[in-house]
Amino acid sequence: MPNPLEISRYCSSLVVVLSTKGHSHDKDDERMELQIAHFSVKEYLMSNYTDKDIAQKFQEEAAKASIATVCLAYLLHLDFDLDLPIQKIKETFPLAQYSATYWMINAIVAEGEDETLRCLIVKFFRSHQRSYKTCYSLYRPDQRWDRIKFPREENLAPPLYYASFGGLRNAVQSLLNRDADVNAQGGQYGNALQAASARGHEKVVELLLGKGADVNAQGIEYPNAQGGEYPNALQAASGEGHEKVVELLLGKGADVNALGGGYGNALQAASSRGHEKVAELLLGKGADVNAQGGEYPNALQAASGGGYEKVVELLLGKGANVNVQGGYYGNALQAASGRGHEKVVELLLGKGANVNVQGGYYGNALQAASDGGHEKVVELLLGKGADVNAQGGEYPNALQAASGGGYEKVVELLLGKGANVNAQGGYYGNALQAASDGGYEKVVELLLGKGAM
Repeated sequence: MPNPLEISRYCSSLVVVLSTKGHSHDKDDERMELQIAHFSVKEYLMSNYTDKDIAQKFQEEAAKASIATVCLAYLLHLDFDLDLPIQKIKETFPLAQYSATYWMINAIVAEGEDETLRCLIVKFFRSHQRSYKTCYSLYRPDQRWDRIKFPREENLAPPLYYASFGGLRNAVQSLLNRDADVNAQGGQYGNALQAASARGHEKVVELLLGKGADVNAQGIEYPNAQGGEYPNALQAASGEGHEKVVELLLGKGADVNALGGGYGNALQAASSRGHEKVAELLLGKGADVNAQGGEYPNALQAASGGGYEKVVELLLGKGANVNVQGGYYGNALQAASGRGHEKVVELLLGKGANVNVQGGYYGNALQAASDGGHEKVVELLLGKGADVNAQGGEYPNALQAASGGGYEKVVELLLGKGANVNAQGGYYGNALQAASDGGYEKVVELLLGKGAM
């Protein structure tokens, strides 16, 4: 309807039309949104009180099939050369942006049961190149909305990639039957297998592997790309915790110790996200528990920084080196201390972690915990012999770190353990200056009471 408000005249007791903000930071991104008038309307429509034929159409699968069908029909209508910029297409065809954004989300629920929808999906991917290009110029589902505002046609991934990303099994099968290149490069995940693996689409992964997908293929390295985090399918599935997909890939010969990407390897990807079962699988297949590489840069430090106690236990039980050095935090103990993960700190100390080892951004574990105001962790470290006056790191001692953050309780703890109130160094020069700069009156009083100058 040209005027969205007209629908509320016909269905005044069922729906309302509201002005809402979109998902971008654009001040002009206002839209009209149709909503059910009240929760009781939804309850009624899905209850046993309505006619069976009507009620069936309000079931999730049928409703989503209907939405996906309308969206695809609209996109297919745009199958002609549009010599228009993307913004102009959005203005000229009001449903284009919505259709491009939401058709696949709805289609995955209903593709298996709705024949009309299946035919439209195959038509969209196989026969309507212009509609396909327009759709993925309006919206790329594998890219976060805040990374790219208006995608361009250049380097557009092939249909098999997006069908695999969306988990559209029937469409994938149809494309493979038409000899689609199973190893074609493109998209933010690099290839179809990696996209399906990252999304946990087990059946699609099976189809691709059955058609000869290279299980160890490396993704394209794009700046800020999701595929840059996961350079291969195994790492993608491991990082997202898709246990069944990981099993499938390993069974097809995926290299369990392949290096690359932001996480370094599959074990570190799984450990950094707390996926215990996946980590077990990888270790059972020979993953190197002490392999180096990636942001942290080993699995133990990754799990420790995330506070994943069970994964830390698993890795230590498999021989992870508790004192290995490297990365932003320097070691696992500093990573856990800096994030305030008390239980993990206890575990690491119990396995022989060196409480005073130097390195990393904070210099040592005590300074990392003090900088974050993690009182319980500070107590633990001091109780295990942490040097309260150790130098190094950003501030460069624990007292200055706690004072600069205004953590009164931590400052009291450190002073009670003999911290040198006038120790010099770092950006602020001393603890008193750090607290004063932050306006932390209580901390200033504490320090002055202990002879700060």
